[in-house]
Amino acid sequence: MAERLLRTLFPRGAVVPMTAAAIWWLASSTGLLSGPIAVSPLQVIQTPFLDASGRELWAALLASMMRVFAGGLLGGVAGLILGYVAGMYRAAGLGLSPTIHTVRQVALLAWIPLLTAWFGNGEGTKLVFTALSTFFPLFLATEQGIRQVPKPLVEVAQTLALRPTTRILRLYLPAALPNICVGLQIAALSAWIGTIGAEYAIGNGRGLGSYVASARDQFRMDIVIVGVFALAAGGVLLAAAIRLASLKLSPWNREI
Repeated sequence: MAERLLRTLFPRGAVVPMTAAAIWWLASSTGLLSGPIAVSPLQVIQTPFLDASGRELWAALLASMMRVFAGGLLGGVAGLILGYVAGMYRAAGLGLSPTIHTVRQVALLAWIPLLTAWFGNGEGTKLVFTALSTFFPLFLATEQGIRQVPKPLVEVAQTLALRPTTRILRLYLPAALPNICVGLQIAALSAWIGTIGAEYAIGNGRGLGSYVASARDQFRMDIVIVGVFALAAGGVLLAAAIRLASLKLSPWNREI
């Protein structure tokens, strides 16, 4: 009973962060960690609640989440549609796949100068960048999933003369769903990282990336650390939400 209680209160995954926090607290309280950019754990905890600049965290977090949702929806829908077309039709695959596979080799952050030249330094560039971050993983996962649909199932659908919409909804999408769910998880993480990267690089407007960039310029290490923790927490929560949704969509596939 006591062992179970200890595992509940102190899970194995918490050992490393708790140890790091303890070392950090000891170093700051004993003066071993000092200097203009040295901050204590207590100061970091208080910043998003008691500091005027630190409280901007919540608005920044909401702005980034909304940006991930909007840009991710645009890129995700495009990735699903084009991935289905490329996987379903050989001619379309030969026409689309080589170009998309080549373009995705370009590092995402390398697109920012080009996107800012086309769309400026406003919200449009950030949304397009997030959409690109989401598009590639979902396109590849959908294309691969459609191509891996078992041929006997396709032959049965042809024998039954199922309508195209019925084939899509009853055969191809369910068969490709495990691949799509994995691609969705990768796309969500890519969208989160891409959004923060675009905000950080462009610097204007609200968002966690802009929040951290502004704190860096002001040498506010407490706000920088708060922003980094928020980035990690937001990514974990987003990944957990996507995984839960994936399990709801395909409950038979517990390996997602």
